[in-house]
Amino acid sequence: MEYTQERIATLHDFGGDPGRLDRLAAPLRETAVVVPMTAREHDSPAAAGVLAELERLDVAAVVVPVRAAPDRIGPVREWLASFDLPLSVLWCNAPAVEARFREAGLPNGAGKGRDVWLALGPAADAAEYVVVHDADAKGYEAEAVARLLAPLAAGYAFSKGYYARVEDGRLYGRLFRLLYAPLLEALADAHDAPVVDYLGAFRYALAGEFGVTAPLARRLRPPPAWGIEVGTLGDAFDHAGFEGTAQVDLGRHEHDHRAVAGESGLEGMSREVAAELLRVLEERGVAPDYGTLPDRYRGAGEALVDRYAADAAFNGLAYDPAGEREQVARYAASIRPPGEDSRLPRWVDAPVAPGEVLDAARPWRRAGTGAQD
Repeated sequence: MEYTQERIATLHDFGGDPGRLDRLAAPLRETAVVVPMTAREHDSPAAAGVLAELERLDVAAVVVPVRAAPDRIGPVREWLASFDLPLSVLWCNAPAVEARFREAGLPNGAGKGRDVWLALGPAADAAEYVVVHDADAKGYEAEAVARLLAPLAAGYAFSKGYYARVEDGRLYGRLFRLLYAPLLEALADAHDAPVVDYLGAFRYALAGEFGVTAPLARRLRPPPAWGIEVGTLGDAFDHAGFEGTAQVDLGRHEHDHRAVAGESGLEGMSREVAAELLRVLEERGVAPDYGTLPDRYRGAGEALVDRYAADAAFNGLAYDPAGEREQVARYAASIRPPGEDSRLPRWVDAPVAPGEVLDAARPWRRAGTGAQD
């Protein structure tokens, strides 16, 4: 067990406190929880477990942005109706939403970042605090919301969850371990900049779980797809900084796993994550040498693979060094200038209002035993 502090406040789980949910006294009634979903999570055991756990909490709102085909959104809404939650469902790719985006000149590409952005405006209007987390965590416990809120109640503006990705006797969290960490290590060797130190202080920077105050939620500018976690850290650096940021131990999570190859796999995701990481750094004064960075990244990645192999052996875990080195080689092709900026605007500057999103997304709400369209 360790109790090391980073450059940001680090709240550990030392265990042995079964009453923590009550003791934390988190401001649940002043909180909106955002749980992005896609149609594939409809009626899945993991998503059902997450929603059932949220029923234990007396929160102000639960906002579920859903991306689904027209013939699937109805069944998804009906399934969500079975949970006793103060629920708003946003159909993220509803025709009216896409039309409103076109009218407002907003980026209209599909992706997790866009879905979360759609929910952040209504969530920030509904509560003083906003907690965002994924719907695919197996073994999820409602206490995670209270843990993410605890630093906010103590005066921090941004809290980030971290947890172990050890499943089925193996190390996971591959995109963080094999792309983000060695890329940032290579950059830190060449650039002495506060933003590099900030990004390096997070123990699991690509975790989807975070909490923010409502004012900060309105100032997030997420990219539309998989770079949302890194983009959020860049905004948090600007508006919360080291002193206003905390990270919280959420224990151990199990998630769905993706294949490595292909656009829908980790290889495709790596391009968006690397682009957003490099954009965050460039906008804050870091000028990477793209001629040497891929090779320096590969060197840092190779060294990390050796360390992961030692750690896995120490813990009796299966480990494939050759396969991990192959991933490092694949991800190296993602390291290039970030290209066109497709981020969504801050809600404080957005050409649409949260109420317009609620109307365009045709929200369905459930409160107590009643429901309405």
